[in-house]
Amino acid sequence: MTYHEVLTAVHALAPALRERAEHAESLCRIPEATIKELAAAGVFRLLQPRAHGGLAADPAVFYQALRELGRACGSTGWVAGVLGVNSWIVAQFDARTQDEVWGGEPSTLIASSQAPMGTVTPVDGGFQLSGRWSFASGCDHAQWVLLGGLIRDDDGKPVDMRLFLLPRADYTIERVWDTVGLRGTGSNDIVVHDAFVPAHRSIATALMGTGSCPGHTTNPEAVFRLPMGPVLTTSISAPIVGMAEAAYAGYLEATRERIRVTGTRAADDPFAHVRIGRAASEIDAAWLQLTHNIRELYDVVQSGAEPALSLRTRLRRDQVRATERAVYAVELLMENAGGGAMRRGDNVVQRAWRDVRTGRGHVTNDPERSLALFGRDALGLDVHDLML
Repeated sequence: MTYHEVLTAVHALAPALRERAEHAESLCRIPEATIKELAAAGVFRLLQPRAHGGLAADPAVFYQALRELGRACGSTGWVAGVLGVNSWIVAQFDARTQDEVWGGEPSTLIASSQAPMGTVTPVDGGFQLSGRWSFASGCDHAQWVLLGGLIRDDDGKPVDMRLFLLPRADYTIERVWDTVGLRGTGSNDIVVHDAFVPAHRSIATALMGTGSCPGHTTNPEAVFRLPMGPVLTTSISAPIVGMAEAAYAGYLEATRERIRVTGTRAADDPFAHVRIGRAASEIDAAWLQLTHNIRELYDVVQSGAEPALSLRTRLRRDQVRATERAVYAVELLMENAGGGAMRRGDNVVQRAWRDVRTGRGHVTNDPERSLALFGRDALGLDVHDLML
């Protein structure tokens, strides 16, 4: 399967995904048929190592797929991004771990909840985990889960942040996801009761995407040498841009037919024309900056060079701005969409409005923190952040 074939398959799936969007919301998870279709289309293979049946693709292809999926169904785009990028994370683990995950079934999916919510205790040969981790998008469809955790010293001070990989038998899922937006993501809780995680199924987050990752001995492809921050954060923003595009298309369609209480056609309103122009420009700018930066980063890594801090802070700057622009565009349109857009039911503009607002709440979309990193670097000050 080639990159082009994956994108062609995703494009072909879009109408069916759009029709299922309301059903996904009612289920509070992605329909199983959709997951099977995404797998058959090759979406989950894009950031999977070639040694395990993946495509180790140019990351821009992965993000283009997420944009297209987000345009069809925001929840589907979100889940595809999370499950797809987790293959990139597992590719950073050593060969033994990758064999455990994909050796028997290359189509195995991995969910995640990376915030260090549980308790981690180092023991002989590995770690003991207990606790509850929230917001594990798409976890119903995964056979493994990546969980974040902190190693603390005797005084309780954090000394290391790590990811831990657990098979489905070692955790339970509590279905607590019932939200206004991104309802179909099934971002439920993962509960672990004193599970043992062998040392080879854990990795320090500081090593991710560096030359020190054990997975690089078996996965030499350039995509796995990208810094962790841009890979993870762009997988959140890319489908949000697609959601904004869905709102834009839905707004145009409704406005062409809408008659206001005054008897005038909404399509003749010059102020609506201005909103359309502003929204389209914001969406285009969001996508152009995201893709430009990712392509530049990938070119640098392919050349064997180390990405400059200025490039990494720019990536983070424009990633959060992409989400901001997408949300702003949808707000512009929703404000002018009329009372009909607020009716319950299968309304494209309203769903996108709810979805982008919910996606904006993700920690990777915090604009002040990310913009401050760029400003500090521009002034020559020290900059340290896990997501760079």
